[in-house]
Amino acid sequence: MSFWDVVWFIVISFAFIAYLMMLVSILADIFRDPETSGAAKALWLLCLFFLPFLTALVYVILRGDAMAKRSMASARAARKQEEDYIRGVAGSATPADQISRAKAMLDDGTISPSEFDLLKAKALAT
Repeated sequence: MSFWDVVWFIVISFAFIAYLMMLVSILADIFRDPETSGAAKALWLLCLFFLPFLTALVYVILRGDAMAKRSMASARAARKQEEDYIRGVAGSATPADQISRAKAMLDDGTISPSEFDLLKAKALAT
């Protein structure tokens, strides 16, 4: 096997993997689009099965812009859901709330005055 055979194998492998990734993106977009009817989705799938390269090319040309918009909307929704989850888990207590809880623990004897000062400093730092 010569050097150029190895280079050619790498190029072909890259092109094949890129093509498979594009097919997966197209399949995901077909099922993600709420405006496309079931018959149209079935037709796209049949075309992808029998004429995959040509159908992928036509799909990207005809629906590439909408495909990108749906992908961006999906990414925004996922990011918003992630941020909402993080906010819910982290809690949204204000520094005053944190200090008042620490004061209540100090009054109950749960924490020492030095721990109260530490919690107060931490709450004021945020």
